[in-house]
Amino acid sequence: MAQATSQKDTASANGEGALTLLQVIGSVFAAAFGVQSKENKVRDFSRGRPLHFIIAGLILTIGFLVSLIVVVNLVV
Repeated sequence: MAQATSQKDTASANGEGALTLLQVIGSVFAAAFGVQSKENKVRDFSRGRPLHFIIAGLILTIGFLVSLIVVVNLVV
């Protein structure tokens, strides 16, 4: 039991564990623009959960489409 707690404390000290919301959003934006760093890509695949990235990607895509529709309607 003490070893599991020790590993958990070490992981927290190294910045390991689940990704924060800002890290997920930043990774999705960087991936959308094609400028994701290799370091962040490795971090995302090792610590991230696929569902979080899927949801963030869908929200980003819907937001992008809505903004395009609004801009086109304002221009036309």
